[in-house]
Amino acid sequence: MNDFWISCGHHLLDRDEGGGLLLTDDFLKVYMARPEMIPPPEACAVERTLHGALLADPRMKVAASDIAAIADADARENWQTLVAFRDHLIRHKTLEAAYSKLVKQGLQNTPQLFVNQLVHVVMRNALDGVEDANVVRAAEMFYRTQRVTMHEGSLIAADEEKIGGANPASVSPLVSMLGIPAEAHIHVINEENAAGYWERSDQFDMAIDLTGGRDGLVALATAMQRWIAHVLGVDVTIEPLTEMREVNLAWYVGLDAVATKIGDALWNGEDIDEATMAQVIGLFQLTFRDPSIVLDKVKGEPVYLILAMTADKLIRLKPQNLVTGLPIRHLEAVS
Repeated sequence: MNDFWISCGHHLLDRDEGGGLLLTDDFLKVYMARPEMIPPPEACAVERTLHGALLADPRMKVAASDIAAIADADARENWQTLVAFRDHLIRHKTLEAAYSKLVKQGLQNTPQLFVNQLVHVVMRNALDGVEDANVVRAAEMFYRTQRVTMHEGSLIAADEEKIGGANPASVSPLVSMLGIPAEAHIHVINEENAAGYWERSDQFDMAIDLTGGRDGLVALATAMQRWIAHVLGVDVTIEPLTEMREVNLAWYVGLDAVATKIGDALWNGEDIDEATMAQVIGLFQLTFRDPSIVLDKVKGEPVYLILAMTADKLIRLKPQNLVTGLPIRHLEAVS
């Protein structure tokens, strides 16, 4: 069995009888040791002491007065947010349950970084045992922004953070078009190189072809099926469609902010210009294997999922929409 996404820390977590992730002290300690959690050199003694104490005892109670004693106002706010997130994880039986509760209450003031890190490890659990590297690469879209470009007639998505550096001389047309540093060695995942994905999965340096009718969107559909089954305990079938004609949007879920706006406009019968429609990356049809759980008003109708990119060609997929947006009678998280 191939291992992947070691950086999410899944090896440090336990599993309950249902396969959900159980929080451990080791996971919390490593979390506190992440670069973004470490106090900067100029941090006051109180902040450094608090961080050290949490590294030793990651579940220790942190009083409001402990945080109030930190000298820097921004640091105090950051610690309030961090401790609130840690406490949220501790309160729930599994990380899946913690995630589901978090998104159902609207994420509130939880930083996107924390949400993405949680999605990272929960999706790793959802994909456990998957041997198709295309599905795992597609699932990176759940927690990492993608940049899209047309290359030789194909719609290619690559990791935005990976390609966000300078634009030096490049080693291939794809690297040149995406503005990738030559040393990044970005390759589009395909049948020939997919086996090499596993050992480099934490580098996020393989692009994916999202052209309609090809394997990329099929792989993304499979990743979404696994996510819904794992987090909601609901079995669905998702299939990518090649065009958006004669679609009855009885129920739709925008997989990102742009797609939601497009879906809303179509729902309201508004005309969509060609430039806006060109932002649609994929349209998917979702059906429930158990129709009895579907809300009466959409029974017998498929659910459509819309994926789009921003005007500056970024995909920011919001996996929480698949948790809160489906027409299910009782949305129960796996716990």
